[in-house]
Amino acid sequence: MKLVVDLRLIHNSGIGTYIKNIFPLLLDHIEDVVVLGDPDIISTFEWSQKVDVISFKAKVYSITEQLLFPVKVPKCDVFWSPHFNAPLFPVNAKIKIVTIHDINHLANPHYFSLLKRKWAKLLYYNAICKSKKIITVSNFSKLEILKHFNIAPNKIVVIPGGIHQDFAKNSDKRKIDTLPEKYILFVGNIKPHKNLITLLKAYVQLNDEIKSLYRIVILGRKDGFITGDPTIFEFISKHHLQDKVIFTGQVADDTVPSIYKTANLFVFPSLYEGFGLPLLEAMACGIPVISSNSTSLPEVGGEAVLYFDPSNATDLKDKIEGVLSNEEVQNELIAKGYSQIQNFSWKTSALQHVSLVKDIF
Repeated sequence: MKLVVDLRLIHNSGIGTYIKNIFPLLLDHIEDVVVLGDPDIISTFEWSQKVDVISFKAKVYSITEQLLFPVKVPKCDVFWSPHFNAPLFPVNAKIKIVTIHDINHLANPHYFSLLKRKWAKLLYYNAICKSKKIITVSNFSKLEILKHFNIAPNKIVVIPGGIHQDFAKNSDKRKIDTLPEKYILFVGNIKPHKNLITLLKAYVQLNDEIKSLYRIVILGRKDGFITGDPTIFEFISKHHLQDKVIFTGQVADDTVPSIYKTANLFVFPSLYEGFGLPLLEAMACGIPVISSNSTSLPEVGGEAVLYFDPSNATDLKDKIEGVLSNEEVQNELIAKGYSQIQNFSWKTSALQHVSLVKDIF
């Protein structure tokens, strides 16, 4: 069986994590694999010698990528798109499968221009209708797809994500010199649906003692997005939080676990998530987790998370104070987190991908 995979998003913060953890494990079970992507980027991975690479650098979501797909995709048995930007025009593949992580463009259209909404809807429709199987990452996302598209439920296969070994409980805990001694951590890019504004509003309401001890560290890109969130920087300036809020920017993958491990608390206020991998990463690193109760997050966090209403900054403020002022609560959340992550494994996820590919071919 010959498998072709589009790996252009391998360095994307969310989908890239999914690709980097699933794809190498597929190579243990499927020998004839071709990837589309930047050869210079692909060559940096240890597994690169096991695959053939077709240079494909067209911008994701672009018309150019759609025009080039029929040229770039070689004759194959299965073509897998790890994102919803699957080929619009016919490619020389017997079977196509696609991973749809969420349908944020359709669920939250107010974040996008009319043109981007229309284009995204076309791409979603194309990916869903023309693929033999649709992989998604949570039951929530499956229900979202079914709500917007009239397809058979058994066409969608739910395969959750997992935890990389670098986040293991007993791995190295290195202090990052540029980070404060005590901090509340947020992980995610600065986009409106990430709802960072609610965390900032909660922070300014914290009692003086906690506010003087803890700063906020934001791990993720803060600019360069189609849907950025300028209200974040306006709020920081208005409330004089420049010394209280630290942006790390995008960091090397091997640095991320240390940033988690040295945090005192992880807060995830997102309004919309297909899966919510940062919850598991924080749990694996042994820090207590407070999360929004929206979308897929309770499905991922289970009983190991303290939930709050993402539209209520005061609710979040109360939860933060309740955790940071009570060591017993912290230890209970940490213990529950270690238990919860046992339900998620990249190896298990990869084997489910392999089984799916082999079963449908």
